[in-house]
Amino acid sequence: MQERELVERIRELVPLVADHAAQAERERKPVDAVMKAIEDTGAYKFFVPKRYGGFEFSLKSFMEIGMLLGEGCLSTGWVVTFCMEHNWLLGLFNEQAQDEIFGRQPYIIAPGALAPKGTATPVDGGYRISGRWEWGTGVMHADWVMVGAVTVGGDPDSPELCMYLIPRDQVNVLDTWHVAGMVGTGSNDIEVTDVVVPGHLRQNITDMRGGGSPGAELHGSATYRMPMMPVLGLTAAAPAVGAARKAVALFRERLSSRDVYGTQEKQAQRAMAQARLANAQVAVENAETLLLHIAKQVMDWGESGQRCETEERAHLRLQIATVVRQARDVVRAVVEASGAHAHFLDSPLQRSLRDLHTLSCHTVFDMDVGAELYGRLLLGFSPNAPV
Repeated sequence: MQERELVERIRELVPLVADHAAQAERERKPVDAVMKAIEDTGAYKFFVPKRYGGFEFSLKSFMEIGMLLGEGCLSTGWVVTFCMEHNWLLGLFNEQAQDEIFGRQPYIIAPGALAPKGTATPVDGGYRISGRWEWGTGVMHADWVMVGAVTVGGDPDSPELCMYLIPRDQVNVLDTWHVAGMVGTGSNDIEVTDVVVPGHLRQNITDMRGGGSPGAELHGSATYRMPMMPVLGLTAAAPAVGAARKAVALFRERLSSRDVYGTQEKQAQRAMAQARLANAQVAVENAETLLLHIAKQVMDWGESGQRCETEERAHLRLQIATVVRQARDVVRAVVEASGAHAHFLDSPLQRSLRDLHTLSCHTVFDMDVGAELYGRLLLGFSPNAPV
């Protein structure tokens, strides 16, 4: 399949995704039929290594797909882009792990709960994993899970945090996803109790952060040399920009049909409304331009073959957080100017507002933490947050 062909297949599905956005919110998970239609496009092979029959397409096209899906349903787009990108994470693992998994299935659908909420105890042949993780995005349609755990008995001042691959049928999914926004993601908690994972189905996260990993060496491709955290941040940011882009389009349509109370005019005839629309359009274009600029920087790091150092990763993190704040603010401004009807729960604008407010609280988009981290590094201090 050609890269543009996959993008166009996703574009054709956007109306279907949008038509089921309310259902996803009611059911608190992506709609099965929509997920199947997206899977049938071949989307999950996007980042699968070519040696296993995957595509290894560009980060730029990935951003385009994320924005398109975000236009249809931010929750569904969030789940799909994460599950696409988690095949990239698997591509960073050692050869034995990739041979075992990609050798028997063309791709995985898996959440990636990487916070160190579990423990890994060494046992014969592997590690015994126990823990509970929040934010299990993708778990409602998963066949594997990725979880982060700290090795028991290691150096307490330098804990070894690794990512572990576990089959979905060996974990419990807890019904915890009762939230104000991003309701349709179904990001329920994941619980693991005394599951033994073979030693090769783990990867040290520190080795992945700067672009160095067993997979980077194995594939010899710029795709797998990109720094991990910026890729994860971009994965989450692209649907947010798409949702903001759609909100502006809905606002433009609404201006021509909404009566100004007490007058014979449509809102579109008012100068202030015209200015609000123009400002929103430019603001969302700026967010998209910055998103694509960051993606190019990340791709350039992969192509350089050099390790992306901590200061630059912190810089990229703050830039990505800025994109998401811009997208959120666009939706805020549009809803503010759209009248009371925009606050009905079945309004796509209201759903976008709830979703963007919730999405922007993701830890990677925390502007205070991100700005402090980058500022510390600019001044020569040590980092005080993972990046």
